Amino acid sequence: MLLRHTSVDVAERNALTVNPAKTCQPIGAMYAALGIHGCLPHSHGSQGCCSYHRSTLTRHYKEPVMAATSSFTEGASVFGGQANLLKSIETIFSVYKPEVIAVHSTCLSETIGDDLNQIVQKARDDGKVPEGKKVIFASTPSYVGSHVTGYANMVQGIIRGLVERHAEPTGKLNIIPGWCEPADMAEIKRIALAMGADVTMFPDTSNVMNAPMTGKHEFYPRGGTTIEELSRAGDAAYTIGLGPFTAGPGTEMMDKNFSTPHSIQDLPYGLAATDRYIMALKRVTGGDVPEELNTERGRLLDMMTDMHQYLHGKRVALFGDPDLLIPLTEFLRDLDMRPVQVVTGTPGKAFARRMKELFEGRNAQINVKNGQGADLFLLHQWMKNEPVDLLIGNSYGKYMARDEDTSFLRMGFPILDRVGHSYFPYVGYTGALRLLEKILGLFMDRQDRDSPEERFELAM
Repeated sequence: MLLRHTSVDVAERNALTVNPAKTCQPIGAMYAALGIHGCLPHSHGSQGCCSYHRSTLTRHYKEPVMAATSSFTEGASVFGGQANLLKSIETIFSVYKPEVIAVHSTCLSETIGDDLNQIVQKARDDGKVPEGKKVIFASTPSYVGSHVTGYANMVQGIIRGLVERHAEPTGKLNIIPGWCEPADMAEIKRIALAMGADVTMFPDTSNVMNAPMTGKHEFYPRGGTTIEELSRAGDAAYTIGLGPFTAGPGTEMMDKNFSTPHSIQDLPYGLAATDRYIMALKRVTGGDVPEELNTERGRLLDMMTDMHQYLHGKRVALFGDPDLLIPLTEFLRDLDMRPVQVVTGTPGKAFARRMKELFEGRNAQINVKNGQGADLFLLHQWMKNEPVDLLIGNSYGKYMARDEDTSFLRMGFPILDRVGHSYFPYVGYTGALRLLEKILGLFMDRQDRDSPEERFELAM
């Protein structure tokens, strides 16, 4: 029966979440930490927490995710985990030899009141951190926020623990990407390099979470931002944050700590958001947009106009992370489609405000909810009341799509039942072209499936 028990009548719920449209903070913190070269994430809590976070990332990226844990037992749960963490830091540097240990807290360690700042400082004072090695940390209790919040908190931990200010400015551009696929991070960097920018991007999970098979095990893949690059990020001329929810707090911290001029953009999903990203790069570099990017933009516009008849008026429901949903909804609007239902479990008043701005003056009816009570049960109820032509979200949407016989595009985190998302970008003009091709393929497959025999055509 899958989800066919979902009721049609939408009732107000204050203390119950059914199928949340998010996961917990430590997963985001772990993913951000993996974007630092030679970094071993460390979960300060029980073994079960760390196993869940590692397995979720491993199932999505189809790559082994290395992480350590403080392995709380009953004693640590009652008396605190300081001794566990101090011993862990000493053992990790001795056995696994990382450049950086990135500690994130869990519900358990936060509830008992462990002070990561104090414990990490004691580890340094006691000589448990070797010369030239680093320990950074972030507070990431799962009972507030989401994996998006955890990612943002660890980015701030990276800045707090690794970024420095020196006498000589570098003139470089810092790019802080929000949570996106490693292929997206590589494409964000490629566009910036094409614009003539000298870039330090952090975190950078490209060639970490989509590392090639070389025939030889590498505990720390070749990708990721190095400590040396990060130590000079405070001397950069400018910082661009891509994603208000995930990259915004870190970008503002760079300004506060190092007086770095900055701007916060949307992640460049779709036409308009990519335009804004490239214009931001143009203002920073002072250069012209290269012909290769103009060509890529032209190809996207060509397909948008050629295939408009398949897209016009199609109703879409979306769920996922706010930094994905905002530019994606904008792109669907620009395709003349109709996003009508949008849900994210991540809290924050800015989300509803941005969604409202996207449809200002367009006389469009759209249901939007985020934070408490914004879950997949609610989205499914909306879909039952007002059917849609397309559902976009992570793999957990497949049950709703099956029950409502709706075309389904997998996008976001986690994707557990398909491959390719970590290798092929969705950002930039070429990523938008790929996204558009996938949407059109779904609609054309549906037309072929549902056409009566006399209307079944070779050319569409």
